[in-house]
Amino acid sequence: MLVLNNVEVMYDHVILVLKGMSLQVPEGKIVTLLGSNGAGKTTTLKAISGLLKAENGHVTDGFIEFKGGRINGLDPEVIVRKGIFQVMEGRRVFEHLTVEENLIAGAYTRRDRRNLRGDIEMVYGYFPRLRDLRHRTAGYLSGGEQQMLAIGRGLMARPELMLLDEPSLGLAPLLVQEIFRIIKQINQDQGTTILVVEQNANVALSIADYGYIMENGKIVLEGTVDRLIDNEDVQEFYLGLSEVGKRKSYRDVKHYKRRKRWLS
Repeated sequence: MLVLNNVEVMYDHVILVLKGMSLQVPEGKIVTLLGSNGAGKTTTLKAISGLLKAENGHVTDGFIEFKGGRINGLDPEVIVRKGIFQVMEGRRVFEHLTVEENLIAGAYTRRDRRNLRGDIEMVYGYFPRLRDLRHRTAGYLSGGEQQMLAIGRGLMARPELMLLDEPSLGLAPLLVQEIFRIIKQINQDQGTTILVVEQNANVALSIADYGYIMENGKIVLEGTVDRLIDNEDVQEFYLGLSEVGKRKSYRDVKHYKRRKRWLS
């Protein structure tokens, strides 16, 4: 469904952030893009959704295809209408609107609005808490409730591909598990293809079919979830597992060791 081929992204015509980024997202699957802060994960999503322009960013090489057609260079509203919706990092709800008004706003680009009420009820089915809060001003919701609302608002656009940027950010562990369980359920029930960007590798790999690991603007490792979980570097640097009793200085060893293994 989605293909990025050797994509380079530059900000302000000076700062090169993506350096030959390539990945694929098959239809109906959940793919996760993992990496540390500053690796270029959010820039990748903005390149797909067309939001680079707002930050003076541009795709300077390579191409992005959605369902066989080029989308890099298109305006964000055109990309949304093609079936791609990005749930931004940090929720970004309309704070002065109610929960239900936020959901209605999510359907703004839809040409078919006949079953709007039914879709709102569908969102409430996934997130019952939002039904109780439907008349509450969104700015007064907790972080977890705002994340539910942001995902629910995305569903209202009836996307074929949903881009999720750090859905676990700032949430308690139990709530993170619940949010990701619902993301998996949405994929299974609605057939929505999902690309999820995360730093929390444990929870992302628990629902994904395939994963990519990104460092410094490039993909350094990819594979099925089972392959990534069995990889020694992924275990050590993303899942927090290492040999028992073995002491290491992460300040001196971490980056060098990881790059040495992956480039060998």
